[in-house]
Amino acid sequence: MKQYQSLRARFRKAALLRSTEGVLGWDQETGLPPRAVEWRAEQMSYLSGLVHQLSTAPEVGEWLAICEGTEWPEGAVEPVNVRGWRRDYDRETKLPAALVEEFSLTTSQGMHVWAEARRTSDFAAFRPVLEKLVRLCQEKADHFGWTTCRYDALMEIYEPGARSEEIGQLFARLGPEVSALIGPAMEKAQALPANLLAGHYPVAAQQAFNREVAEAIGFDFTAGRIDTTTHPFCTGLGPGDTRLTTRYDEGDFLSSLYGVLHEAGHGLYDQGLRADEWGMPAGDAVSLGIHESQSRLWENHIGGSDAFWRHWYPRACHHFPELKQFTPEQVAASARRVAPSFIRVEADEVTYDLHIILRFELERALINGDLAVKDVPEAWNARFKELLGLTVPDHARGCLQDIHWSMGSLGYFCTYTLGNLNASQLMRAAHRAHPGLERELAAGSYTNLLSWLRTNIHQAGRTCDPPELMQRATGETTQPHYHLEYLRAKFL
Repeated sequence: MKQYQSLRARFRKAALLRSTEGVLGWDQETGLPPRAVEWRAEQMSYLSGLVHQLSTAPEVGEWLAICEGTEWPEGAVEPVNVRGWRRDYDRETKLPAALVEEFSLTTSQGMHVWAEARRTSDFAAFRPVLEKLVRLCQEKADHFGWTTCRYDALMEIYEPGARSEEIGQLFARLGPEVSALIGPAMEKAQALPANLLAGHYPVAAQQAFNREVAEAIGFDFTAGRIDTTTHPFCTGLGPGDTRLTTRYDEGDFLSSLYGVLHEAGHGLYDQGLRADEWGMPAGDAVSLGIHESQSRLWENHIGGSDAFWRHWYPRACHHFPELKQFTPEQVAASARRVAPSFIRVEADEVTYDLHIILRFELERALINGDLAVKDVPEAWNARFKELLGLTVPDHARGCLQDIHWSMGSLGYFCTYTLGNLNASQLMRAAHRAHPGLERELAAGSYTNLLSWLRTNIHQAGRTCDPPELMQRATGETTQPHYHLEYLRAKFL
């Protein structure tokens, strides 16, 4: 059908432009000279504008209308793509081209401003950018349209169908349950000194070990790479090109290792998508709550397990000889040690969701107009004290620690906790499907787990919404009790 083929060709062009934009974004975060920031922002803005023009042209709507009136064979990929294109088209046509370009320009500039503000712990330097980004996000939300809460329109970008009222109720139930685990888990952790593994771990040795682990769990280095950045991320630039990044601390090899495991989880999802449908909805990830389930699964359920460290202890000692003074059990216990801390990406599993609850609450208040940007540090520090019992010492370890706001990604954070819930539920289902999985993981064999995830999550693309995908994969929509059971079993 020529209209369908026209849509494929059009969205293939748009995907190529987004991929090009992604390469420029990766370069911006890994090696851009400081004086090139303004020019890079113009490049990114221009490409965003082109993508918007291609994707929202009137003929796209005409082609979609014809395709929607077509009978497709059962199980065909065409209706999947048509439904996805329609959703994207209806949303994107609501945004003025000028807003799209201004948003892209501001985020490109904003990420540079944020990185410097974080380095110097200077919120005042970042405040004007954040004020502008909040305003632009509010404008986007209003163009998209919303019923009861403006923030819902932004959450929809990252987690289709998510609503802040439901997420807020979920967090209200989850928060106290998680908080109740902290004290007992910390007591258990007292058996080992907090700084047991403190030492000197050269970056080169960390890089070698991290690559070895990432390759073992299935990350394809002929189709990907690892680089260094301020804030770890993963970006899928196209078939055969998935980029991971991490940061290094020579006093703590675990920081970069778990950063790589987390981002490799994202990378495995990207590498597992249908290459023949790249750039189409059928070859795209369904949501960030599902995407984050993959990163949290590999980081925590695999990398944070006793079985992982029993298997990987000899190789860790090869790269870091000073670990020989400890047992695998001591290394594992140190890796999962529970103690409230300031930095989200370095938080233990028990306290992690409290970091997310904080960000969700503040973002919702910002977008709904209930919190002014100038009051963010005070609000952050007060709520952090309530949730985690710590006094934030500076902005770098407080409200400036995450890159997301500088990217304009307000509405994103809740997907991390949804990812935790989904990860626990998916692992439970994978064990049911493969009764010998525990034995395989203990032997450092991850093939069957990855294969199960490929079949049930990765290859599905956007064939259905996140609740239906979880229903298909696990027999239920997302349920919080599996995650709570996992935490209790692991930490108590």
